[in-house]
Amino acid sequence: MARLTKKQKEAVAKIDKNKLYSVEEASSLVKEITNAKFDASIDIAVRLGVDPRKANQMVRGVVSLPHGTGKNVKVLALVTPDKEAEAKEAGADFVGLDEYLDKIKGGWTDVDVIITMPSVMGKLGPLGRVLGPRGLMPNPKTGTVTMDVAKAVNEVKAGKIDFKVDKTGIVHAAIGKASFSADKIAGNAQELLTTLMKLKPTASKGIYVKSIYMSSTMSPSLAIDPKIG
Repeated sequence: MARLTKKQKEAVAKIDKNKLYSVEEASSLVKEITNAKFDASIDIAVRLGVDPRKANQMVRGVVSLPHGTGKNVKVLALVTPDKEAEAKEAGADFVGLDEYLDKIKGGWTDVDVIITMPSVMGKLGPLGRVLGPRGLMPNPKTGTVTMDVAKAVNEVKAGKIDFKVDKTGIVHAAIGKASFSADKIAGNAQELLTTLMKLKPTASKGIYVKSIYMSSTMSPSLAIDPKIG
């Protein structure tokens, strides 16, 4: 077992393992126990009482974090020539179509989000094996397949993220940076949790939110009261 460093021991000592923290308490404490030399990501993991193998219990959605993600999201807009100017003005980092499709076929995936138009989706089908595993395939349900390209780009740049329950029933999401104030971290966390509650499948029986944990990139995790969350 790896030995804890002095800073890691200090961080662990600040955590009451028998306590379920409120969102506000966890948001403040996670800043205290983060000692990374870089601006660590603040992450949240929510275990849901669903069976993701069943289509009627799949939880997937989008949320616009009120304080953004703190990350410079690289956006590729795969659009027809008449939409290129619109995408560029909205702030897309890469804009085009066939040349980027060729780059993706060659293995290039150096972007965080791909936004496209309904008429282009047919060309993306063959790239599913490349884009799917990386979570880059555009989807109408997440607003990344749309005719309003400018709006989609603006929303992603402002802090819109999509999430999906994994095969173990957990939703993982990055909700900010350690440099954020505790209030901003809490605001983003609460927005995500509120959205998850709205997405509760009618087929889900019993306890829906089983556990919530918040952590930074290199910190121990903090248990949040699922009833408060």
